[in-house]
Amino acid sequence: MLRYLFDTDHLTLYDHAHPAVWRHFSVQPLGSVGISAVTVEESIRGRLAVLSRHLNRPLQVQAYARLIDSLQLLHEFPIVAFDAPSEREYQQLRSQRLRIGSKDLRIASIALVNGLILVTRNQSDFAQVPGLPLEDWSV
Repeated sequence: MLRYLFDTDHLTLYDHAHPAVWRHFSVQPLGSVGISAVTVEESIRGRLAVLSRHLNRPLQVQAYARLIDSLQLLHEFPIVAFDAPSEREYQQLRSQRLRIGSKDLRIASIALVNGLILVTRNQSDFAQVPGLPLEDWSV
């Protein structure tokens, strides 16, 4: 059962085999840690941005390999949708004029609507969201 939602920063730390993140992750039941559709977007956009640059052949080959690696990584996690209830929550949070980026606010909305604990290093921004449970597995 899904319990945690990795923010994009923790997905990156997981991908780079961060010891503390892996230690926390390894004791969780299978399928209890997911990622949001927004995190998928951020990950893919980053890889595509590199590919859109005019790269020399070896760098382009490397960029395509990283794109494939990212796609395979994303398949390791349940993906939680940004659905109509998430959009309603997002609009409600936006009306509070929190000083947090729109993508982070969407991730927070997904976590709140689905009753998930957001796992992130970005405590300063996400702590502004009322009722959002947070953990940082990087420490």
